[in-house]
Amino acid sequence: MVRDEKGEVIQGSLARVEPEGKVMRMWEAIETYMNREQPLIIIAGDGYGQGSSRDWAAKGVRLAGVEVVVAEDFERIHRQNLVGMGALPLQFKEGVTRNTLNIDGSEVFDIEGEVSAGGEMTLVINRTDGTVDKASVKCRLDTADEVKMYNAGGMLQRFAKEFIDGTLDIV
Repeated sequence: MVRDEKGEVIQGSLARVEPEGKVMRMWEAIETYMNREQPLIIIAGDGYGQGSSRDWAAKGVRLAGVEVVVAEDFERIHRQNLVGMGALPLQFKEGVTRNTLNIDGSEVFDIEGEVSAGGEMTLVINRTDGTVDKASVKCRLDTADEVKMYNAGGMLQRFAKEFIDGTLDIV
C-alpha cells in the first residue's frame, strides 16, 4: 500500500517495496522482488477475487510472484483458480481481519504449518519494530484433490507429472 502524507491510500499502480519502503510503479516493484527471488503474499479483505472468475486473474497474481493469498473470504471460482495456478489460499478466522491485526503493508510475513485440506496454519507477522505477532488461518485447499494439485505446483504441473509418471487418468 502506498499512502499520502495524510495516511490515505493512493489509488493507482504504485507499490511500496519492503523493507526499504521505496515507492515505485507496480511492475518495477514486482521486478525488484523477482530479482531478489523474494516470494510475495497478498493480504486481502472480504470477497477477494470478486469479478475475476477468469483464470487470468489468478495467472497474473502467480506470474507476479505471489505464492500465498490471505483473505477474509474468497470468491469461489477465483479461489479455485488460485489453487490451479499453484498459489495457496488462506483465510483469516472469523472476526480477524487485516485491520484487527493492524497490518499496514510494511510487515514481512511467514507461513507456518502443514498444508492440508481445511487445516489450520499460522500467519507470522514480522513488524518493522522487531515485534512478531501470529494469527491462526484456515488453509482453503478444500479437498484432498486440491492439496494434490497445490503440492504439484498447480494444474499444469500436476498434469505433466501424471502424464510422465503414466498415472494420468483420461476419461
